[in-house]
Amino acid sequence: MFKDPIVEEVRAARHRHASKFHNDLDAIVADLREKEKHLDRPVVSLAPKVPVRKAS
Repeated sequence: MFKDPIVEEVRAARHRHASKFHNDLDAIVADLREKEKHLDRPVVSLAPKVPVRKAS
């Protein structure tokens, strides 16, 4: 199977970051939100898309 080096690098970075917080999702999200506050560019937040049911 082909291994994409960019995907592997991103996964490794994600693993290192998650390990700092013992894989606690709440702590990871809190850290990322704190880092967003210090960015020099705006963070875009879009409204969630509502799924549309197709008529049968």
